[in-house]
Amino acid sequence: MEQYTVTGMSCAACSARVEKAVDGLPGVQSCSVSLLTNSMGVEGTASPSDVIAAVEAAGYGAALKGAETKAPGAAKAAAEEEFLKDHETPVLKQRLVSSLVFLVPLMYLSMGHMMWNWPVPGFLAGNHVAMGLIQLLFTGIIMVINQKFFIGGFRGLLHRAPNMDTLVALGAGAAFVYSTYALFAMTDAQMRMDQAGVMSYMHEFYFESAAMILTLITVGKMLEARSKGKTTDALKNLMKLAPKTAVVLRDGAETEVSIDQVQKGDLFVVRPGENIPVDGVVLEGSSAVNESALTGESIPVDKAEGDGVSAATLNQSGFLKCQATRVGEDTTLSQIIQMVSDAAATKAPIAKVADKVSGVFVPAVIVIALLTTLVWLIAGEGIGFALARGISVLVISCPCALGLATPVAIMVGNGVGARNGIMFKTAVSLEETGKMEIVALDKTGTITKGEPKVTDLIPAEGISKTGLLELAYSLEQKSEHPLARAILAEAEERGLKALQVSDFEALPGNGLSAVLQHVDGEKNGDGAKSGQDRTSGEADLQKDETKGCVLKGGNLNFIGQYAEVTDSMRRQAEHLAEEGKTPLFFSRNGQLAGIIAVADVIKEDSPRAIKELQNMGIRVVMLTGDNERTARAIGRQAGVDEVIAGVLPDGKESVIRSLKGKGKTAMVGDGINDAPALTRADMGIAIGAGTDIAIDAADVVLMKSRLSDVPAAIRLSRAALKNIHENLFWAFFYNVIGIPLAAGIWFPVFGLKLNPMFGAAAMSLSSFCVVTNALRLNWFKIHDTRKDKKVRSKRKQEVTAMERTMKIEGMMCGHCEAAVKKCLEALPEVDAAQVSHEAGTAVVTLNAEIANDVLKKAVEDQDYKVLEING
Repeated sequence: MEQYTVTGMSCAACSARVEKAVDGLPGVQSCSVSLLTNSMGVEGTASPSDVIAAVEAAGYGAALKGAETKAPGAAKAAAEEEFLKDHETPVLKQRLVSSLVFLVPLMYLSMGHMMWNWPVPGFLAGNHVAMGLIQLLFTGIIMVINQKFFIGGFRGLLHRAPNMDTLVALGAGAAFVYSTYALFAMTDAQMRMDQAGVMSYMHEFYFESAAMILTLITVGKMLEARSKGKTTDALKNLMKLAPKTAVVLRDGAETEVSIDQVQKGDLFVVRPGENIPVDGVVLEGSSAVNESALTGESIPVDKAEGDGVSAATLNQSGFLKCQATRVGEDTTLSQIIQMVSDAAATKAPIAKVADKVSGVFVPAVIVIALLTTLVWLIAGEGIGFALARGISVLVISCPCALGLATPVAIMVGNGVGARNGIMFKTAVSLEETGKMEIVALDKTGTITKGEPKVTDLIPAEGISKTGLLELAYSLEQKSEHPLARAILAEAEERGLKALQVSDFEALPGNGLSAVLQHVDGEKNGDGAKSGQDRTSGEADLQKDETKGCVLKGGNLNFIGQYAEVTDSMRRQAEHLAEEGKTPLFFSRNGQLAGIIAVADVIKEDSPRAIKELQNMGIRVVMLTGDNERTARAIGRQAGVDEVIAGVLPDGKESVIRSLKGKGKTAMVGDGINDAPALTRADMGIAIGAGTDIAIDAADVVLMKSRLSDVPAAIRLSRAALKNIHENLFWAFFYNVIGIPLAAGIWFPVFGLKLNPMFGAAAMSLSSFCVVTNALRLNWFKIHDTRKDKKVRSKRKQEVTAMERTMKIEGMMCGHCEAAVKKCLEALPEVDAAQVSHEAGTAVVTLNAEIANDVLKKAVEDQDYKVLEING
């Protein structure tokens, strides 16, 4: 996406005009214009010169964002930060002060003296023509000060694209022109000595209305600009984090260089209290690093050799020597800034409603104002009264509120997400995330930690837990299997030392074998023994006098070939397997030494996060490639609604496709194999610690890698959408109520009429109210569950009920499961089938009605017997 800065826009009608002009170019796939940031995002093959030319032809200015600097890193960040700086408020403030200098005496003359008989200098007393001339002069000066309204407004008319400035210019201009006419008519009456005529024309002056309209609109614009500036605070604060310099090692010496000069592979050092300049990996040293700037997590993270570090995080304690892995625009900080910036440059679907209205709003208001003036003239009212009604219609109408209703809420919502480590890539993702009805969770690395841990130590009779672990440690130390790493980590955490082994080999049938050379820690060079428990363990490992102590480890089938496994041990192993754990058996010299259970443990916050999703009315599904029994055990612990097991990496995408038939579906994952499913889902949510491919494929990125941020993201999306609805309601409600009131519809009935000055004040405040309401999102607590509401669609409830459970006889293994699953899912009415040969069941999820006989025939054609079908 190419991003541009657009100048000259004043309201939603302007942004709609620019969008329409660029959309019409050949090669433009999509165009999104943001009134909030005065920016435009364009996708397609159209050249920047053609895009800029189209914008200029529409009466506005455009430039490729960042064209003023091609430098990466700090220079570009500085340019972006300068672009986001609030340049508008100081200018408007100066205009306002200058206008007030002339408005105060103008109002004193026109209202203070005329209405309340406030004193004036002697030469003006009774000299109405002189007072009129002074009012003309002061109003003219104020119009020059605020000439931007007239330049932009009439330029819009010339380009057949009237905007808010056009309404202001027409309203103030009409009041000034009519007042000038009244002044010349007064001079004629003065020449004819018609004092009654002079006094009559004096009451036809609207100079103060013209001046007050311009000043009040300027007040509103200034308040709006200041509030808009606050909505981009999150992005500006992120840019301020970008480090400006780095201390790199060049020829063995420390040299401070600009961040732009750091290259991938450079060595750099970071002392306590300094920010890490670029993404890298620690080569030497250890420290606690505060990563709250990126993840929102306030607790520092310990870093040691081999750990990754990110730019803009704070080194709090130790000295670190690192190697740069990602620099410039590739750093995590730069990618976050890009994501937030892209989100600001895109447009949410709900904004299209306001855009359609804004496109015809200003022309419609001009027509209404003309008709209002004509109707009152036809009704017999004076030209002053009729003109005041028409001017009131022009100045009370506010297309800005419509144009700002959506983007300000999107920008603030993105800022809240960024501060909490939740990155919405586009405005669409922020709006749509809260509409999800189903959340599919990848198991490994999402629900679970993705790192196998030792959960149980069950030694055989006569062997201690430490002795069993030491035996397993000695055997597994040369293995590269993930389960072996879990045993090594547990042993190292307990301070055990691996004993020396030889003749190590991995045997067919999922097993390992080795010969223990030395049991005595002193002979092995291991130093002191590990206490009484260690000694008792060593006593069990009696060395074979001729061959050494033979150690073996593996699954039940493998160990059963070399050692006797008691019924008690078998039952305990089955119980562990039912809990989703993997039992590993170990023996020495043909005797069972015990069982060590290893499992990918559930993250601490996973059950709570899943419960929060369910309390929000969302169905939670777990996807995994694990076998049915292990998957269901993890599913029970996590508390998910549905488990889909045995899903191959390329099968997740098809599962997501079927789930989408039941309702809007989000996919949460972290691996390369999750990328197709993340793309296929209505909303892809990537765990931040996952792979770059998964993050690139996702719509939302959770930087903290916490599952509890999934309900938080949905909660924030719902709050932002609610805020948008409130803003749009106010924008439409204000105009629907205000325009008829300004037109004088209620004057014949209730005597209500609107002074143009009050109309201008109301217009000024309407946009300010919309922006201020959006800023309330800054105080939204994304982890507060008290206001969670269940959102269940009728379709979802109906489809959820369309499940049938089949009792099947004859399935013996995983191949049987696969055959039954394949034949059932081949039926067009079947979305998914969960098959378990152990339970002898198949749970079939349907997308349409189907006869039980059809299901039965499909299974029995595969030589299995269907006993019953329920549901």
